Amino acid sequence: MSKFENNGRVPSLTILNKLCARLGLMVDDLYQDSTTSTAKIRDGLNHAEKELMMENYQEVINILSDIKPEKIEFIPLKTQFYYLRGLLNALTNQQPVDILFDFSQILDDLDDKHQSIYTQLAYLGSGVMYSREKQNDKADFYFEKIYQFVEAYHHEPAKDSDEEDDHYLKILTLIFFTSEYYATKGNIKLSNQLVKMGIDLCSEYHVTYYLPRLKLQAAQNAIDEKKSSVEIKRLMNEALAFAHINNNQVVEIRVAALRTKYERDNKTIENA
Repeated sequence: MSKFENNGRVPSLTILNKLCARLGLMVDDLYQDSTTSTAKIRDGLNHAEKELMMENYQEVINILSDIKPEKIEFIPLKTQFYYLRGLLNALTNQQPVDILFDFSQILDDLDDKHQSIYTQLAYLGSGVMYSREKQNDKADFYFEKIYQFVEAYHHEPAKDSDEEDDHYLKILTLIFFTSEYYATKGNIKLSNQLVKMGIDLCSEYHVTYYLPRLKLQAAQNAIDEKKSSVEIKRLMNEALAFAHINNNQVVEIRVAALRTKYERDNKTIENA
């Protein structure tokens, strides 16, 4: 682009299309009002994704309600929209038909070759939905797929063909929810393995979005495994500290509830 600027030349439409594609833009964005630009939509979706990690569901609802998917022409952004809305609906117990519609947009159309990470995220949302619907066989099917994907990524990280700078955040999303799922199934060993994988990834990329929830899951797992009170309290304190840093009030409340239950149960055992 600098070569064109220096020589006072206008790039051909083909070259301009390629330049815009590398920036995640469309040529129309160069002429559109900023309120309708692809860049603005991308910023909104990325913000919604981070809020979803923090469990600020109302904020995610507000952001997504202002975006019309039929107006999104850039396929990766449209795919991101349907993933976010589908997972949000799964986590807030909305109608299965609406959840599966959003994921079908990804699996049957936008990523019908199942080559991008959004396929795995669609599997995740489907697994969450079936788990909450108590359809355990179907939930197992999807979470097993995700676990195999995460394991392969862990041993040999491979870049997605449409990988963004925050690709690792999507991997963290897969890791956390899969860890949580296997803990509810009583497979604490596998859950702990995934928790460690997630914490290591947070450390590698210097991000804390999922650390409060990962540490809280580790604390719950430690209680289930009857680990020492020193280790359990340390994990709860770490979860609370990271929740403070991230201003994650949901985790703060959960830590308080877990601590109260743990101390009450311990007193009951001591008095028995």
